[in-house]
Amino acid sequence: MKKKNYKAYSIALIIVLLAAIFFYGFLAGAYRYWPYSLLQSNYKKLISDEYNLIYEEIDPLYEKTDVSSLINIKNENDVLEKRKKLIRYIWKGKGFPFTKFPENIETGIKDSRYSDLSNLKSIDKLTVNMEHGINSIAYHFYSEKSNNNLVIYHQGHLGDFILGKRTIQFFLDEGYDVIALSMPLLGMNNKPIIDLESFGVIKLTSHNHLKFLESNRFSSIKIFLDPVAASVNYAEKNFNFDSVHMVGISGGAWTTTLYSAIDTRVSKSYPVSGTVPIYLRSIRDLGDYEQTLPELYKIASYPELYILSGFGNDRGQVQIVNKYDDCCFAGINYRTYEDEVIAVFAELEKGNFEVYLDESHAEHKISENALSAIKEDIDK
Repeated sequence: MKKKNYKAYSIALIIVLLAAIFFYGFLAGAYRYWPYSLLQSNYKKLISDEYNLIYEEIDPLYEKTDVSSLINIKNENDVLEKRKKLIRYIWKGKGFPFTKFPENIETGIKDSRYSDLSNLKSIDKLTVNMEHGINSIAYHFYSEKSNNNLVIYHQGHLGDFILGKRTIQFFLDEGYDVIALSMPLLGMNNKPIIDLESFGVIKLTSHNHLKFLESNRFSSIKIFLDPVAASVNYAEKNFNFDSVHMVGISGGAWTTTLYSAIDTRVSKSYPVSGTVPIYLRSIRDLGDYEQTLPELYKIASYPELYILSGFGNDRGQVQIVNKYDDCCFAGINYRTYEDEVIAVFAELEKGNFEVYLDESHAEHKISENALSAIKEDIDK
């Protein structure tokens, strides 16, 4: 009888252990818990030919582009003219939205997801309403011991800015206030149902849907930028911050690049794993509509946007590339344009641009190394 019980207990224990291993394996894959990065890295090294081409070499096709031909900026007037044309195209002649503010501000809100943040004084919820019933919800995280500087943090295509909680915590610990945003239609932002002439009733759930809103009088690109503009306007009106910096990951890095190219109130900007020129997208996924809209990038190519983002007194941009990123924009392809962009800054003698290659991990994230590099650059 005892042997039977022992055998039954052993079988039950094995089943429980296997279930636990399976469940943890599922979590590791879904949420990238340990040892996800280690396995990813080793897997990539096993397929050495593809590994070298993606991470250690530049595809010969990418080297065929004459990057200097994509840059038509010789002096400060060229920078100012590019910026004016971008503003004219995005806001259709109405000018930059300096008068755009959050329509609703809820002070001292409670959100249990952030209850464990340290050096957090309080949170205000900012709601920005836009055309076609689209909204954007941002959080203003107040630092308890403030250094009187602001960081705009922008999450990417993965969703809500809760995914950037570690980054938010880093800047709070350093004394920065943080305003965090998600991309349109993602996170806490709504997904309105609209009736479009010639297209019918559509629920806006994808950025690619936004192209159907384009007209001679409206550019969907403003949907990405208005929430940031409203947040900066709100900060400028209500606070006396010494500086405003911007950090973004993935699609938020794209937003960081375009917005800082237009609004010089952003002193330093740090796009992480989210922006490369069109020619570097040609082999793999081109990206969402906003990243490849021809009319926009004919006004200012990506290399020109990098120049506009970093140009000005006490301004600069450090583009952070995750060399082994398991999502996108990995490798060393940035070397095809880095020197060309830096050379323009040498002529302009105002502002700065550089690339920080992060080799510390194999994930689509802002790493501790990257955060340290950002802090070091801000402190220069």
